[in-house]
Amino acid sequence: MPRSTDLLTIGELSRRSGVAPSALRFYEERGLLVSSRNAGNQRRYERSTLRRIAFIRSARKVGLTLEEVAAALATLPSSRTPTTSDWHRLSRTWRERLDEQIERLERLRDQLDSCIGCGCLSLQRCQLSNPDDVLAERGPGAVNLEPRRARPPARRTGADADRAEAVPH
Repeated sequence: MPRSTDLLTIGELSRRSGVAPSALRFYEERGLLVSSRNAGNQRRYERSTLRRIAFIRSARKVGLTLEEVAAALATLPSSRTPTTSDWHRLSRTWRERLDEQIERLERLRDQLDSCIGCGCLSLQRCQLSNPDDVLAERGPGAVNLEPRRARPPARRTGADADRAEAVPH
């Protein structure tokens, strides 16, 4: 059991982590954080919770979902502060997911640069355009921004194939 001086109130944790108390309670409700209660039923957090919050914030900033974060945090030991090897093991499981996210962001950046630079404002030539919804069969959302390995090959015939040729892959 940690000493009472090693425990942080929700206000102290909020100030130290930069996360609002309401978000800390939300994370706790979702199982991302754990607190104990004192005799007055007030939350107390171990100092190691600061690392977990930094991890949550970093993961969210790069586009990972709270479900992905929760699943990853569930692999860490609950009975002790995670070690460097615990964090390393966790990061290895995310490497492919993060590489895909990096590629997605690079594609967005590069395509936006060309849109801003060309100034064409032309839906016929725009890399992000999807005339006649020809990309629907490749899935929902901005499929042209998906990493190559995550994109299934398009199957088109006839007029659809002709229109698809106008849309870069």
